[in-house]
Amino acid sequence: MDEESPKVPEAAGSTERAKVETYPPSRGSPFEVLWVALRLGLTSFGGPIAHLGYFRDEYVVRRQWLNEQSYADIVALCQFLPGPASSQVGIIIGIVRAGLLGGLFAWLAFTLPSAIALVLYAYGVQEFDVSDAAWLHGLKVVAVAVVAQAVWGMSQSLAPDRERATIAILAAVAALAWQTAIGQVLIIVVAGLIGWRLLPASPSQSGHTSLSTGIRPWLAITALTLLFVVLGGLPLVRQIEPSQWLAVFDSFFRVGSLVFGGGHVVLPLLQSEVVGPGWLTNEQFVAGYGAAQAVPGPLFTFSAYLGATMQDQPNGVAGAALALTAIYLPSFLLVIGVLPFWDVLRTRPALQSAVRGINAAVVGLLLAALYRPVWTSAIESSSDFGLAIVALGLLMLWKWPPWLVVALTAGGSAALASL
Repeated sequence: MDEESPKVPEAAGSTERAKVETYPPSRGSPFEVLWVALRLGLTSFGGPIAHLGYFRDEYVVRRQWLNEQSYADIVALCQFLPGPASSQVGIIIGIVRAGLLGGLFAWLAFTLPSAIALVLYAYGVQEFDVSDAAWLHGLKVVAVAVVAQAVWGMSQSLAPDRERATIAILAAVAALAWQTAIGQVLIIVVAGLIGWRLLPASPSQSGHTSLSTGIRPWLAITALTLLFVVLGGLPLVRQIEPSQWLAVFDSFFRVGSLVFGGGHVVLPLLQSEVVGPGWLTNEQFVAGYGAAQAVPGPLFTFSAYLGATMQDQPNGVAGAALALTAIYLPSFLLVIGVLPFWDVLRTRPALQSAVRGINAAVVGLLLAALYRPVWTSAIESSSDFGLAIVALGLLMLWKWPPWLVVALTAGGSAALASL
């Protein structure tokens, strides 16, 4: 299962500007996070790369809950972690804004709309085949505009000079040539090494928005310990005490813990876990995947459909809740466990230099994703290209809200198909 405070110049700024960077933004309430994330969960079509564009527009540009640098640091961290990267970015932003409860509410609101839609689909609306609907193709087209806007905006602050722009271009070329999750991680590692050696830390980067407010070191260590204990212990307990509920939780927890790259990368692992034991047929799996393309939000909510459709207990709403919780629980444990350490490390001068290279590489990875899979899956004709240009103009020049541009582009695609 389609994203920041005003940009801070690289050159050293005034004392007031330094203060803005040094202190965290004003805190909000978990219910504020819930409402904003819910709107994103209802309108963010286009997959994980497009989600990052929606998040940047909503959280950084419009609401200024954090700055461009901190947003890029979050994206860079989530590229290293297994699990759904865009969901993890949303969870961390929720934590930054309103603590751990804010992170939980951010996940719930962004995830539940698509999860509920897929459970309803599992309950018997398979006869409504929307896989070839023109409006659905329009959602893919608008994702091109959303990602292009994100690439342009992030490049202005994260790759503004010749050195970092070169890193971004090389990262994009490497990502297009080496399209695997491991390749993506290695690109980021190499960019970090280049930044560490060649890009000195800027004085304006001495202050950062705190990302781990409220997460104590003991809590972080407990979360990481729990993750590894459950990951290693569940298969043993499953053998000693056979239980279908335990087997389902173990399978989805393992997928959420071990899949790198998120998005469509999770599909082969999920297929082996649910089709292999006979919990679903391959036809049921493929039908659910088709429905998952028509809903907003993260692709990992496909797990809710799988849990609801399983032929053995648990299934229905209980099975959907179990599968959805199990596949996302590793992300929460990882975020809580890693965030305080990342918060400290990214303020060290050597790490700041490395992060400058990493952030430039993130721009390059988004640029590569703009072409494949976003462009290649959406732009099939000159009318598609024209529709994408109009959507981009509405977003960047006229500053229309993304949800409205999404709706207009979907309707425009349907209208063009009827001509």
